[in-house]
Amino acid sequence: MKLLVKIIVSVLVCVGLGSLSGLVTAGEIKTWYITLNKPSFNPPKWVFGPAWSLLYTLMGIAFGIVWDYFSRKHIRLFKTTAARLFVVQFLLNLAWSSIFFSLHMIGFALIEIIILWIFILLTIIHFYRVKKIAGILLIPYILWVTFATVLTASIYHLN
Repeated sequence: MKLLVKIIVSVLVCVGLGSLSGLVTAGEIKTWYITLNKPSFNPPKWVFGPAWSLLYTLMGIAFGIVWDYFSRKHIRLFKTTAARLFVVQFLLNLAWSSIFFSLHMIGFALIEIIILWIFILLTIIHFYRVKKIAGILLIPYILWVTFATVLTASIYHLN
């Protein structure tokens, strides 16, 4: 399988699962989330969809590059630390939405997003070691999650 196909498959999976996660929690944004006290720097809700679409796309591209690298070396992808870290951080990413929006557990969501941030950092380090561009593509993601962590902490504090 060629690099472009791996990237397309990876992007479709990342964007697809991320979108599904967003759809599952969308109702809570219109009901529960609007009732929360939020800090002045809370972005308007229309920002989140495009931001996450871009971030999931970048994640997919990065993963496709790493997948291609390991397949060219005849190394099973999910036997690698890089791929395993990616899966863990991605599952943590998806879980955060449910913890925060569906379960309304802001404090637990704060703890979880800190763990997510650590796994994103580890993924960046391992992706960078495999292919520099793959690690670099994840930098906007960790920056956004850093902001989301501060936002979550602020919402926790205000509520």
